[in-house]
Amino acid sequence: QVQLVESGGGLVQAGGSLRLSCAASGRTFSNYVMGWFRQAPGKEREFVAAIDWSGGIRYYTDSVKGRFTISRDIAKSTVYLQGNSLKPEDTAVYYCAARVGSYYSTAANGYNYWGQGTQVTVSS
Repeated sequence: QVQLVESGGGLVQAGGSLRLSCAASGRTFSNYVMGWFRQAPGKEREFVAAIDWSGGIRYYTDSVKGRFTISRDIAKSTVYLQGNSLKPEDTAVYYCAARVGSYYSTAANGYNYWGQGTQVTVSS
């Protein structure tokens, strides 16, 4: 059974940085795309970034391009989301997700497995 466990959230001032981690277990992920989503209070869950596990191809939503970086460590089965120049509007619960296949999706219902989420709060 696939298990995704996020860590690294917290409180940071605007302009600061955080690195989120997602430890994946229970499967060989060579045929998966790993994604990060976020959900702010009262809003729908939105796509943030995704990475193809095998090839390392990255995708980002426009609002985080140039500020966030998604990466993966194959040996550790861990996916990271580095956020720099954080803004108050980045405040949300961040979720790690896994999708079977080699093509990314920006739709939450396109992912098969989810972590429990980690809170990121950016103060102004």
